[in-house]
Amino acid sequence: MTASTISLEQHIKDVSTLKEEIAFLKEQLDWFKKQLFGQKADKFVDTKNGQQLCFEGFDKLVAVQSKEKQTVPAHQRAKSKRNGQDKITLPADLPIERQILDIPDEAKVCPETGEPVVKIGEEVTSKLAHKPASFFIKQIVRPKYALPQKSEGGVLTADLPESLLTRCQADESLLADILVKKFGDHLPLYRQSEIMAREGVNISRQILCQWVLRAGVALKPLYDEMLVHVLQSGNIFYDETPIDMLAPGKGKTHQAYMWVLVGGKATDPGYRIYDFCINRCHYNAAELLKGYHGVLHSDKYGAYESLANKKQLIWCPCWAHIRRKFIEAESGDPPFRDWVLRQIRYLFMLEKVAWARSEDERLRIRQEKEIPIIDRLIGAVKDKLVNGKILPKSKFKEALGYFCCLIPHLKNYAQHAWARLDNNVAERAVRPLAIGRKNWLFVGNEAGGEAAATILTLVQSCRALEVNPREYLEDVMRRLMSHNSKKLYELLPDQWLRARQ
Repeated sequence: MTASTISLEQHIKDVSTLKEEIAFLKEQLDWFKKQLFGQKADKFVDTKNGQQLCFEGFDKLVAVQSKEKQTVPAHQRAKSKRNGQDKITLPADLPIERQILDIPDEAKVCPETGEPVVKIGEEVTSKLAHKPASFFIKQIVRPKYALPQKSEGGVLTADLPESLLTRCQADESLLADILVKKFGDHLPLYRQSEIMAREGVNISRQILCQWVLRAGVALKPLYDEMLVHVLQSGNIFYDETPIDMLAPGKGKTHQAYMWVLVGGKATDPGYRIYDFCINRCHYNAAELLKGYHGVLHSDKYGAYESLANKKQLIWCPCWAHIRRKFIEAESGDPPFRDWVLRQIRYLFMLEKVAWARSEDERLRIRQEKEIPIIDRLIGAVKDKLVNGKILPKSKFKEALGYFCCLIPHLKNYAQHAWARLDNNVAERAVRPLAIGRKNWLFVGNEAGGEAAATILTLVQSCRALEVNPREYLEDVMRRLMSHNSKKLYELLPDQWLRARQ
């Protein structure tokens, strides 16, 4: 073989390699154009500039309290140093509604002498309350009674009603409105502070932040109870989405994650569990699913695949993600790609029919109609991957590889009546969080993220179950502290709605 022949062969090989690279780069360019200019609902928007804190001013809360001490009888108390920034100011003409809590009539008579007690004054507790589109002062009036000229009898007053946050100037009605506006309507706290200021009610966002954090901690028992019910359902949907968290002392953010867990045996399960984690480690998913052995729907993230390989649970990978991979693979083998997409479309059409039937009929349709389609897809994809001429670096090769890795689990959904073909339930649960973070942009720290997860869980579960979240939170926050801890399930949104109806 002459040197010229070797040179020609090398030249042909180089040309072939360059053509493959050009095709790969062209495919990438087309994909990026589609992301920027095509019709795509989840297009990324950079919002790094002008960020606002999810729990604004959290790092400044500690600074509000000074170390200065003042001496009072029997003990020392930290003196609160306020410069006026955190002071609650109210307009002079704010309406006042009086709620009188009197002692029983039999308590108004001395049990020893039968002498009636005399009203000597009132114990008045004022709280800022809220009605839709209005503010008012809610005064809880408790008349004080005592026996005349008999001081050892003491003073008699009615007990204050239970409150979610002790020594808080905000009534549960106002707290519920703040939480729903932030985690249901995606209205950041600094905007809520500005809206209140327009009505003459000046509450700094630092105080609002403190109320939200305390409410998140107080409502945690309901979150834990809902998580137990979701894991006991045996049919869950799992997904995760990034969320920025402020790095302390640096003024920058690093990426944390909010995991979303939806569970229940229903067409569209109502319970949505949000779990905040500072990273995306496999441990986070495994820890939340510890002890769970039912059906899991998810994308192909390695944490879920690892649990499935350990036979801990029944993994149903999402066919919508498989379809998306082939939609993005616009080059390679267009006729084969179109055939695969048609077969997947047939699966979704059959599933639509199956979900309109009984559970037994649904399983029969899957076994007789859908399993043969999946078998044809598996055979065709394997043959194409082995015998087809495919660019080693291409989205088409990536789609084929993605499909092949899931083959052992693709038919799992067909064995369980309440399993689904896709993970769209969890995808929809992520959507409100994606909308909200465009407004508040990041959480202040880990405590803020955990509080956000708790409140998001209750508010978004209410929305999914068509429960008014403001009415629900206001009622539950008034009752939670005195409710039987062994019957917390009675305060979950669906049970609460059933009891009211």
